[in-house]
Amino acid sequence: MRKNIILLGSTGSIGCNTLDIVKKFPDQFQAVGLTGGSNGDKLKEQIEVFKPRVVALLDHGAAHRLQGECRHLPVEILSGIEGLKAVATLSEGHIVVSAIVGAAGLVPTLSAIRSKKEIALANKETMVMAGELVNKEVREHQTRLLPVDSEHSAIFQSLEGHRKEDLSKLILTASGGPLWDLPKAAQENVTPEEALNHPNWKMGAKISIDSATMMNKGLEMIEARWLFDVIAEKIEILIHRQSVIHSMVEFIDGSVIAQLGIPDMRGPIAYALNYPKRLPLKLPSLDLSKIGNLTFFKPDLERFPCISLAYEAMDSGGTFPTVLNASNEEAVGAFLERKIPFSKISAVIQQTLGAHNPKSGTNLDDILMADQWAREEARRTVKSHICH
Repeated sequence: MRKNIILLGSTGSIGCNTLDIVKKFPDQFQAVGLTGGSNGDKLKEQIEVFKPRVVALLDHGAAHRLQGECRHLPVEILSGIEGLKAVATLSEGHIVVSAIVGAAGLVPTLSAIRSKKEIALANKETMVMAGELVNKEVREHQTRLLPVDSEHSAIFQSLEGHRKEDLSKLILTASGGPLWDLPKAAQENVTPEEALNHPNWKMGAKISIDSATMMNKGLEMIEARWLFDVIAEKIEILIHRQSVIHSMVEFIDGSVIAQLGIPDMRGPIAYALNYPKRLPLKLPSLDLSKIGNLTFFKPDLERFPCISLAYEAMDSGGTFPTVLNASNEEAVGAFLERKIPFSKISAVIQQTLGAHNPKSGTNLDDILMADQWAREEARRTVKSHICH
């Protein structure tokens, strides 16, 4: 029987890679629901190829235009957050791939969990903002989360067959992005084009900038804390430039188990879609003899202050991680729009965190209110940096 896939964020990098797998294995997978943000042109192409029953765009205007262009196609087109929630909870869906970038992924992912859907989670912000709440909902609705991020998939695979009580620590590897050896003083002049030029991975703009600031590792640390029920002190970050070892697990006897592979997101996506079975993806083999050396470095926290901000937000708890995420999204957007220099991304986040009055991280309304507050506060902070 084919597995029916609901894909939240089908027009982004993870979404397109997921549909590539669906296309390669039509006897095993079918896309029954797709969602996007505002890219109606891309979604129209996907509708024509994959013929989903229902799609949604967050942008109402883009959805209206798409409706006009797809009158001849047997597809229902919805819009807004309610449209995304409707697609996420389609009765015929077996697994929901949560690949929406940013905080926008939280509400539809929670809706899918409450509909007892299995979740292939590529949206790390869901766990950053509401990890405790999400885990509670997963338990109550007796479903499960399967990690798609390459680092968390690597940890998941490395933990398979081992006792949780034997775990010593998790080791998240980081490529370091395109600026890993750039002196702090030179960050002021980094352009968006330079920061987007990732050496190993092809990713969307937001996550590419997160890689350049290394905020992606901070967010992944928080996600790992909730996915694997490990305190932040037991999560280590190492820079590994080759992006071959995707992450590691150390056990109490000193043994370290790592998951290796080429830097291609189709591997972890396929593992989550077909778990516990693997798919014959026919990707290039990992040739360690050609790579030669695997290197590791501790991150320089002075040059990458976003890592420290993430640990501080996690330690503070409550809605601090929500504020960390929201202020980062706003600061990254401002940098991409050339409103602030690269070096001010962490400053905007730090100032926003410093102004926050936290609430519980287990109430969805509190989380969403904190997210909105942080965005408004971060925008004010951005304006103050522009003025000065």
